[in-house]
Amino acid sequence: MADTIEKNVTRGGQFLVKETKCEDIFTPEDFSEEQLMMRDSVKEFVDKELWAHKDRFEKKDYAYTESSMRKAGELGLLGVAVPEEYGGLGMGFVSTMLVCDYISGATGSFSTAFGAHTGIGTMPITLYGSEEQKKKYVPLLASGEWFGAYCLTEPGAGSDANSGKTKAVLSEDGTHYLITGQKMWISNAGFCSVFIVFARIGDDKNITGFIVENDPANGISMNEEEHKLGIRASSTRQVFFNETKVPVENMLSERGNGFKIAMNALNVGRIKLAAACLDAQRRVTSGAVKYANERIQFNTSISSFGAIRSKLAEMATNAYAGESASYRAAKDIEDRIAAREAEGTSHQEAELKGVEEYAIECSILKVAVSEDVQSCSDEGIQIFGGMGFSEDTPMESAWRDARIARIYEGTNEINRMLSVGMLIKKAMKGHVDLLGPAMKVQEELMGIPSFDTPDFSELFAEEKVIVANLKKVFLMVAGSAVQKYGPELDAHQQLLMAASDILIEIYMAESTILRTEKLAKAQGEDKVQEQIAMAKLYLYKAVDIVNLRGKEGIASFAEGDEQRMMLMGLKRFTKYTNLPNVVALREKIAAKLVAEDTYCF
Repeated sequence: MADTIEKNVTRGGQFLVKETKCEDIFTPEDFSEEQLMMRDSVKEFVDKELWAHKDRFEKKDYAYTESSMRKAGELGLLGVAVPEEYGGLGMGFVSTMLVCDYISGATGSFSTAFGAHTGIGTMPITLYGSEEQKKKYVPLLASGEWFGAYCLTEPGAGSDANSGKTKAVLSEDGTHYLITGQKMWISNAGFCSVFIVFARIGDDKNITGFIVENDPANGISMNEEEHKLGIRASSTRQVFFNETKVPVENMLSERGNGFKIAMNALNVGRIKLAAACLDAQRRVTSGAVKYANERIQFNTSISSFGAIRSKLAEMATNAYAGESASYRAAKDIEDRIAAREAEGTSHQEAELKGVEEYAIECSILKVAVSEDVQSCSDEGIQIFGGMGFSEDTPMESAWRDARIARIYEGTNEINRMLSVGMLIKKAMKGHVDLLGPAMKVQEELMGIPSFDTPDFSELFAEEKVIVANLKKVFLMVAGSAVQKYGPELDAHQQLLMAASDILIEIYMAESTILRTEKLAKAQGEDKVQEQIAMAKLYLYKAVDIVNLRGKEGIASFAEGDEQRMMLMGLKRFTKYTNLPNVVALREKIAAKLVAEDTYCF
């Protein structure tokens, strides 16, 4: 079966060692009519129910968050990823990403409630539940009649999720478990009907998942709402279980399978979190453009000032790159799910394996897009100046809401280390051939470089060579690090972080270039000059990051001749033949934004 899939769909992580053609990736320009209609109906809901009442979320109106969730349920938006036989819309992975993207841009309070409910609140039952469990709970969750929450984190178990102390003890008559323990940072706790709770049975190595109905008479109590920097109207509480009775039939999957459930739920959560940061960037960028056009200083709009135009261009470029990479990965996952289903695998198993296959890309996207939305909102405040610091404008709440994205679904530090760690594990299993390409890079370093003048007349010809060279930097740094440290590499976290930043920039830059090349072929280069400028600008900045992090990595483990050779290789692999005019690129992008008075890509 694996062979059949491999012919059709690139494996996760293979972007690093295989050339991808622009025709083989999915882009936002490829949305179907049905997807565009869904997008427009979601935007209508957001503008009417969320954006128009943004102040209610900022004033901690938890009841309004709950009522907005019910309205989303009535529109079917809570069931987009749920199969039709359990009351959902049964949409494909790209469509569920699209809904998550556009429903999340107005306020982090609602997007957190939505993400927690549809993702970690509902999905574990959909993907791991028995037929009886799915029939009992999923239709109620898909309709918004019930809401879900996910109880994994504890005071002593955050990033180390499998170290939780919550206990599940089998009753003497064997009919139920008694769960006792404390959970914290539980999104939707204040209005949820059912919890996914992780607890340890006896001295099991791994935790076990349970479906627990929220009944205060059954030993369940909560602290008051947490006071948070952002996502203020997202219900977040500590939850206490005191010998809470849970029928044995409410164990989720098998005993000891909880850690696996938690990790796979997080893989989906990570790519969906990237999607949830996209429309926030579009809205912040649009708001900043509008304000810059209206704000007059020194007898002219501040949008005419180069310092402001530079910020607008960078904000738009990062949003465009985030869209490009997120939907590329989403379609890869969707294709892999379809390929597995075609081989006769159940939808549950196909979706689990499909997302697991692209866990590296999910971690990459989570880090990149969560950091871009923070940067975008920060620059949004700066463009608004003093007004940006005021609660009277939406910039400060966007900045506060953005901050959590770098923490939940696994901190960005954890995800950085995971992305490289998972890639190395895939290589050891033979799923991605890193050794062959890494050896070729070593041979290239020992050889004499070519001094031929290449033909870069075609669009992105030079940029594609640079992306291929950035991949060589990763193979050079990571390959040498693996050779030096072997299984001890995990202990060298700062080196892993540097390697991860290189990996992230490669995926993001390549996705942006491929999307734009595909667009140029469809519409003509003259029609997409600004997108071409964004792809070139993103790559230019990516090269700088790769150069910096590559140098840091090399200096941390190589010495003498080896270090000198690798630094020469780094210089060779991050060199432009024709350096782009970065100011002109930013100017082209900003001119379009200012003329359109909105994010228009």
